Amino acid sequence: MTRTRVLAALVMAPFAIAAILLLPTAWLAALAAVALLLALWEWFRLAEIDDTLSRTVLLAANALLMALLVWASAGSLVLLQIVALVGVGWWLLALLWLRGYGFASNHETWARAFKLAAGTLAILPAWCALALIHAQDPQPLWGPVREGHLWLLTALAIVWAADSGAYFAGMKFGGQWFGSRRLAPRISPNKTLEGLLGGLLTAIVVGLLLAALCGASAAQMPAVALLAAVTALFSVIGDLFESLLKRHAGVKDSGQLIPGHGGVLDRLDGVLAALPVFAIGKELLGL
Repeated sequence: MTRTRVLAALVMAPFAIAAILLLPTAWLAALAAVALLLALWEWFRLAEIDDTLSRTVLLAANALLMALLVWASAGSLVLLQIVALVGVGWWLLALLWLRGYGFASNHETWARAFKLAAGTLAILPAWCALALIHAQDPQPLWGPVREGHLWLLTALAIVWAADSGAYFAGMKFGGQWFGSRRLAPRISPNKTLEGLLGGLLTAIVVGLLLAALCGASAAQMPAVALLAAVTALFSVIGDLFESLLKRHAGVKDSGQLIPGHGGVLDRLDGVLAALPVFAIGKELLGL
């Protein structure tokens, strides 16, 4: 499984990096919308929306919301900032949902409604944050590559580093430093505190290295380290929340589209929570 996972990542990563660095924001946002809507389609499955017509209508409604956001934010990034901020607020509320493991765990209509609303609150702010980061700092560095492009790559690399660092640190050191204690045993029993620490350290190192490429000064590095750590922590919240949905639905993966990784949502769960935090944190810290 590890070999398949690594090979799939090696195939996908160059395409993702090339798109981030070379595409204009409008084109990247369109490509990201497709990926995020695929993830939302899988989210509907976890919310137990089994009827294809219902899922299609719900997906079209979210796509329409994206189109309306583009229309309403023409010439200004303020609306994107507001939606990203709403996303940060939602993921803070998601912490309470994670603590209340059984909330909306049954199969009643009201439970599905909560999960559908959560899907929109996860997908739209992440998409707005992606466009917001990519469109900022329009100063060109070389060719079509601009500062905002590198900052978006930094945000995503922090999430990837946190996920990979946690995976390998958990495999190597899990159970050695904190005994039998687990991060969230009812939601994701395999996640260890050692893995969390390894992921945080890896995310901070990667964030510092890439921030230097973005032009961050030495004086800004403490702020970068803080932002990388908080972004990585929120990516864990996103990961755990999807694990909670899968537990409620009784499935192992959100889909089978990506070999060794499961579905699209399985790869984007951490990104959904991390991007709004990175976008807002970057502005607050003056990076």
